[in-house]
Amino acid sequence: MASDKIQVTRENGEVVDAQAPIIVSASRSTDIPAFYADWFLHRLKVGYSAWTNPFNGVRSYVAYDKTRLIVFWSKNPRPLLNKGGCLDYLTEKGINCYIQYTLNDYVTEKLERGVPPLQDRIDTFKRLVDRLGFGRVIWRFDPMILTDSITTDDLLAKSQYIGDQLKGYTEKMVFSYADIRTYRKVQSNLEKNAIKFREFEEADMHYIAKNLAALNSNWGYTLATCGERIDLEQYGIEHNKCVDDDLMIKYFSEDERLMEFLGVEVIRGDLFNPQSTIIKRKKNKDKGQRAFCGCIVSKDIGEYNTCPHLCEYCYANTSKETALKNWQRHKENPNAETIIGK
Repeated sequence: MASDKIQVTRENGEVVDAQAPIIVSASRSTDIPAFYADWFLHRLKVGYSAWTNPFNGVRSYVAYDKTRLIVFWSKNPRPLLNKGGCLDYLTEKGINCYIQYTLNDYVTEKLERGVPPLQDRIDTFKRLVDRLGFGRVIWRFDPMILTDSITTDDLLAKSQYIGDQLKGYTEKMVFSYADIRTYRKVQSNLEKNAIKFREFEEADMHYIAKNLAALNSNWGYTLATCGERIDLEQYGIEHNKCVDDDLMIKYFSEDERLMEFLGVEVIRGDLFNPQSTIIKRKKNKDKGQRAFCGCIVSKDIGEYNTCPHLCEYCYANTSKETALKNWQRHKENPNAETIIGK
């Protein structure tokens, strides 16, 4: 199970049932670090937040009493670095974290109008690594998208430019190929915004994979795809786990409660054999995710239709208007139980 069940007392005095996850995802549904970092920090201090199920509209509660690790997802996580902000608080409380940092280059094509300039985002990446440590910030070029003005060679050139600058700051590049017609919201948003997209053919996927592998002879990264059916192992490209128990074991094995949750036994070395032995006793894959997603169980606390980045291809917003409406509601009540100010 992703969470234990406990009771929390709401700020209005009502006692309610809540999930108490060990691992929190913040968030696949919106950019919490960019826009809601202060809200999240406040909710961590209060001890709980509320969440609305996107499929049935049911409100539920998430308690942070037992949280041992947070996976952040963001295109602009710079607000996490604010003095007295989320990272300082997590350090104070001994809660682990790492960041899935989506760092694309669609500046010329204006597909991501709401993100800071590319060089600023690269600088933020480096500052976060300096703050959290090597390996705890993962580079995502996600999604790779083909349009009438973006070719496979363009995507490779964009990847090379960013990848060259991140040498020494990341150990992994995660990428995905935009599967547009599978995601109706993505197709609708692109068509609504007059973006002439092209679906990836298998030949395109192999071409990019082969050439990324060639670029990687200079980088030395682990290359991995996110949620992709196609097997690119011949190019040394793995299937990724974004909420990743192996990464947690590698960097946070001192956290006994986290290791217990993951079903991991850590046998510490001694003077004569200093190397620790790691024994994984269970599989942690989240069966609720897509078939080709390798993520382990966690609790996502974000909500759709709340991201003001307003990327043209967004899968998390039904419309820009809805996202901006919810963003405005949040700003009117920034410490509410939910992201959208309710």
